[in-house]
Amino acid sequence: MNPIIKLLKEENISDEKIGELFNTLTANPMMAMGLIQQMGIAPEKLQAVMGLVMTQPELIKEAVEELGLDYSKVEEAKSKL
Repeated sequence: MNPIIKLLKEENISDEKIGELFNTLTANPMMAMGLIQQMGIAPEKLQAVMGLVMTQPELIKEAVEELGLDYSKVEEAKSKL
């Protein structure tokens, strides 16, 4: 299991919310940041997720693919930023 998804599940984030987060990420990465902050994840855990993303950005692609989403949408959204 992808470490980002694993960490979210350890924080009792439902599969539905995880899917919503990554769907939002594929459409609008900035909105995803706001959404993850609303999930009530402890600051140290949120920092751990952000650290993973910063040091291993490929984990985002793996998580998106693990959830069956279209990673090309993430690339498209990044190009708009």
